[in-house]
Amino acid sequence: MSTATGTTKNTAADKTGARTEAAADVITGARERIDALDDRIIGLVQERMAISAVIQEARIASGGRRVNLSREMDVLGHYRDALGKPGTSLAMTLLELCRGRV
Repeated sequence: MSTATGTTKNTAADKTGARTEAAADVITGARERIDALDDRIIGLVQERMAISAVIQEARIASGGRRVNLSREMDVLGHYRDALGKPGTSLAMTLLELCRGRV
């Protein structure tokens, strides 16, 4: 929507793609919750990476391999069972983030 000065006025509906201000308010609130969840998820992934590094260090120090493939298969199955096929992709990404940090 243009104003007399030629600038564009962005309403909440414009920013969210909603057609009403009420829907825009719902979307804005939900997006704030998603952003907070994303921050928590990122923190948990970082914590997982740190714990994985501890495990890898202990395994290597004991003469083992850095990666335990049977454990990775368990993780893949757990995510697949909980989230379906996309869960497998998510688990693969997590495993990739956690491998090789040692």
